Amino acid sequence: MNFSSAFKTYKIGLVSRISCIFLLGLALFCPVAFAAEPLPWQLGFQEGVTPVTRELDSFHNLLLIIITGIVVFVLALLLYVMFRFNAKSNPEPSTTTHNVAIEVIWTVVPVIILTIIAIPSFKILYFMDRVVDPDMTLEVVGYQWGWTFKYPDHGEIEFNSDMISDEDMGEYFPQGNGRRLLETYNPVVLPLNKNIEFLITARDVLHSFAMPSFGFKTDAVPGRYNHAWARVEKPGVYFGQCSEICGERHAFMPVSIYVVKDDEFNAWVDCVQNDEADSFYPSRACVQKLNFDKYRKPLKDINRLDFAMARDVKDVKAPETDN
Repeated sequence: MNFSSAFKTYKIGLVSRISCIFLLGLALFCPVAFAAEPLPWQLGFQEGVTPVTRELDSFHNLLLIIITGIVVFVLALLLYVMFRFNAKSNPEPSTTTHNVAIEVIWTVVPVIILTIIAIPSFKILYFMDRVVDPDMTLEVVGYQWGWTFKYPDHGEIEFNSDMISDEDMGEYFPQGNGRRLLETYNPVVLPLNKNIEFLITARDVLHSFAMPSFGFKTDAVPGRYNHAWARVEKPGVYFGQCSEICGERHAFMPVSIYVVKDDEFNAWVDCVQNDEADSFYPSRACVQKLNFDKYRKPLKDINRLDFAMARDVKDVKAPETDN
């Protein structure tokens, strides 16, 4: 095979590789499903239900346009250099060492791009950090391996929240709608369309309280309170997890939050403080009594693909709780 034939074969192979990379990129940037919980084979973000997630999604879309433009531009430069300045097309290479115009351009343009990114980034960081006239406060305390939730504005309601084991899943979700590894014995209940301040700390080691649909992931540090806020605009059941490697059972520290209408939330508060105050899991008892699972999507409607790998994990048991 002569050099010309070899080079043509190389070009064909290169084009094929570039096409495959492009198609793979399309697959990665085209999500197959959006929901307020992790889904089998899901690509893309979970559905956002707060003002913060709307801002983050908008910022993400801006960055996607910028980085796509950069990638296309750099790819075009690489292809131009490969075909214009190879040994055959350019047998006598240039001896140019400096070009003032080009050097100014490749210094100024990145500065402009970073400025375009930085301004909305700082605005979002400030927006995320501000707790705008909170209607209520939820105190979150991480421990190995679960969460304690306190409602200081509602009669000092307090309970531990640990993951429901496989053995107990059928008891609490007889219709098979429970989300394995995500449900908790005592779920959090929050009111709809209220500015909620989260005060987040830890009892023992570092944890991280992450709620993707609410748009925040905040470290829980022993001896220190960090804060976040959310105003959930859509009723439903939302899930999060500890996102800081905190020990042996780090993977089994889910967060389960029911967001309900204001009158339903008040009924839950009354139920937890009175009717089910002596229950072992008062929050779960009141959630079932008030039928908050009506906001839950049936699992069969969203599990379009069988996530078989997740079913291989057996004998997951939740640690003992005080409440």
